[in-house]
Amino acid sequence: MDEKEALRTFGTGENFHAQHYFGFHKTEEDGRAGYVFRVWAPNAENVQLIGDFTAWFDAPLQMTKNEAGVWEVFTDQPKEGQIYKYLVTRQGGQVVEKMDPFAVYLEERPGTGAVIHHIPEKKWKDGLWLGRRKRLGFFERPVNIYEVHASSWKTNEDGSPYRFDQLKEELIPYLVEMNYTHVEFMPLMAHPLGMSWGYQLMGFFAFEHTYGTPEQFQDFVEACHQNNIGVIVDWVPGHFTINDDALAYFDGTPTFEYQDHDRAHNYRWGALNFDLGKNQVQSFLISSLKFWIEFYHIDGVRVDAVSNMLYLDYDEGPWQPNKDGGNRNLEGYYFLQRLNTVIKLAHPDVMMIAEESTASTKIT
Repeated sequence: MDEKEALRTFGTGENFHAQHYFGFHKTEEDGRAGYVFRVWAPNAENVQLIGDFTAWFDAPLQMTKNEAGVWEVFTDQPKEGQIYKYLVTRQGGQVVEKMDPFAVYLEERPGTGAVIHHIPEKKWKDGLWLGRRKRLGFFERPVNIYEVHASSWKTNEDGSPYRFDQLKEELIPYLVEMNYTHVEFMPLMAHPLGMSWGYQLMGFFAFEHTYGTPEQFQDFVEACHQNNIGVIVDWVPGHFTINDDALAYFDGTPTFEYQDHDRAHNYRWGALNFDLGKNQVQSFLISSLKFWIEFYHIDGVRVDAVSNMLYLDYDEGPWQPNKDGGNRNLEGYYFLQRLNTVIKLAHPDVMMIAEESTASTKIT
């Protein structure tokens, strides 16, 4: 997909690999090898790129905005392993440092800068497993799932959690010994607070630094498949952390969240709800899930907090009925239908599991 088409389909909600356009990418311009950086901030007054390579605030790089509200800059200054952020002048003049929503790896907590980290294309050795999964699906055989919180399954002597290279050596033999068919992880996407167990996300493409590197998780999944174990990951598309350096009111206006204040704020969880009816948000979220399925070869996804996406009165705050006078969140309902349609067309043998705490809609 060329850049013009990537931008157009992002705006129509049909770009399901949006990370190939946004974030940072190696490229050439006027014979110079460098990087292009792109971020969606349609109502920002200004956006600059800052990082190790600009001495942060000493020499920020000015970005330019196109007609779709995407800010872009080319530079040959960055080097592998350096950290960057966006310096966003929000609508109204407030200046904030923002993480890259499309980063695939962030610095160690509590930092939220994105790492310029090139992940080499993996030569996967799980073809036998994937072929069997495609042929048999998951309806033909029993399923026995072991749910794991990666931070606390085992810890090192200093209290730090195991990284995935360690989990590969110790968790997989346990799964085999106990006759589990699948392992399911609480969210592995970047989150600012370990106590949330990963359910307050900030990086929907980023692998949580605490657990190691993206390559280590790829290797873990491959080793699971070689031991006939499937891998399921929890994913949270309904809400996100309210932290000011993450997605929240990115350009000073509701960008990823609902326009309506009460619908945007999840009072019970102290979070913000995605505007599931906004085309760009649909592109963002569906791209996130496809990325995890395709880049990490995961076998299933447990979609967290589906009730929060289905019902307008799910939260403790005030709410307004839909156009039919009911309590169903129509945007959330249609988003889930679209999500399932897109994923099942591309990956019919991947499990789509709903964590849904009510019984008034036909969801399993």
